[in-house]
Amino acid sequence: MLKKIEAIIREDKVNDVQNALNEIGIVGLNMFEVRGHGRQGGVQLVGRAGTYQVNMLPKIQINIVLNDRNLDIAIEAILKSAYTGEPGDGIIFVTPVEDVIRVRTRERGQEAMMYPGDIDMRKSQTVNKNR
Repeated sequence: MLKKIEAIIREDKVNDVQNALNEIGIVGLNMFEVRGHGRQGGVQLVGRAGTYQVNMLPKIQINIVLNDRNLDIAIEAILKSAYTGEPGDGIIFVTPVEDVIRVRTRERGQEAMMYPGDIDMRKSQTVNKNR
């Protein structure tokens, strides 16, 4: 079964998260600039004109669709690389994906999600070497 990870993280952690995902073989993902707030409710800033509240903070949303057998390792990579320990580190949503269709080839499901050098290719090469 396929799963979708939507991770909303700090802007300054994007490269760390992307590098951590690439290291484990996650090569296909999308990123979006988003604005929002969670439990922290925004931040209070002090400027020349006084103090003001900023409620909609800039964040980055990373979307990844992957096989559920790779879910835990991908989540752990995001958690480790996005962590600062401060409020606003982010949140991860995981949802099931019913189907995936690659437009060019019309491949469906897991075959549509395969990329050269991705986490599934690396795992299959490791299995073949051990035989």
